[in-house]
Order: sequence, then C-alpha cells, then structure tokens
Amino acid sequence: MENKNAPITKVIVPCRFSYLHCWEANAVDGGEPKYSVSAIIPKSDTETIEKIKAAIEQAKKDSLSKWGGKIPANLKLPLRDGDIDRLEDEAYADSYFFNANSRQAPQVVDKNVQPILDQSEVYSGCYGRISVNFYGFNNNGNRGIAAGLGNIQKLKDGEPLGGRTNAEDDFEAVEEEDFLG
Repeated sequence: MENKNAPITKVIVPCRFSYLHCWEANAVDGGEPKYSVSAIIPKSDTETIEKIKAAIEQAKKDSLSKWGGKIPANLKLPLRDGDIDRLEDEAYADSYFFNANSRQAPQVVDKNVQPILDQSEVYSGCYGRISVNFYGFNNNGNRGIAAGLGNIQKLKDGEPLGGRTNAEDDFEAVEEEDFLG
C-alpha cells in the first residue's frame, strides 16, 4: 500500500541488500560513521527504476536553490549501472544499484512489520525493501543527489554476499580421537 501523501522524493525500493550496515554505523575512509546499504535492483524491475528516476528528478528541482538556481553540469547521481560500475561483482549483474545512508539507525522489521532483534537475521545478500528519500547536496563543491536511508524490511533470505561462508560448509563433524592424535 502506497502513501499518496508521501513526497515524490520518497520511494519504497524492493531490492537485495549489499554492504549492509543496519546495526552499527560504519565509517568509510575516516568519514562520519553512518548506517548504510547498497540496494541492488534488477533491471527487469522497470516500475521501481522509474520511481527512483522520478524521485531523483524531483530532488533536482527541489535543490535548485542549493546550486545557485541551476542544475550543475557535473551533478553526481546515485543510480548506477551494475554492469558498468560493478563489472567484477556478479551480484550486481543485470542490475542497477545505489548507496543509501543515514546518521540515524534505521528501524529493521520483518515481513509482518515486527522488529527484528536477532542481528544475524538481516545480512548482505538477503532481500527486502528499504524506504529512501532522495535529496540534493552541495558540500565543498561536490554537488549531487544523495539517497537517505529510512527503514529496512527483510522479506526473504538470500545467498550471503561478501565471501562469508557457513561453518557447515567449511567443516565436517570429527570424532575427538581423530584430532588428538
């Protein structure tokens, strides 16, 4: 159910979570710690892609005053093509992606909108939805549209990303006398 009163810059994005930092803020390159996720959206989900593009266009219009009344020529945009910008990562194949972050911790809920308390339940590789607000920025000459992370809803498990394996895949059971030898 969509909220008809929500600003057009806010989008609910069905996606696969990658580089997920929803439990603890993470600092990148010595910067300010933030909660973040890389949202991977299949190119086949044209409805979501169009909503994101419309929100970015609205954020551009809303941000003209930050940029001196006109859209800068070198404007940084959040939506990127996984087949170009993440060619080496198969999780991004045939997909678009963007990075969303926030200084405030997102609420993390399950499919019934109940809080998820077990942090191991939500990880890079699972699927769900995120609420995102696109907005313009102008920081020291860097101008663009950013994606502000709202909340996270996990909908289903997926293959973990990031090279992490399960202990069951790494080891087999061993009798005590087999390793004491």
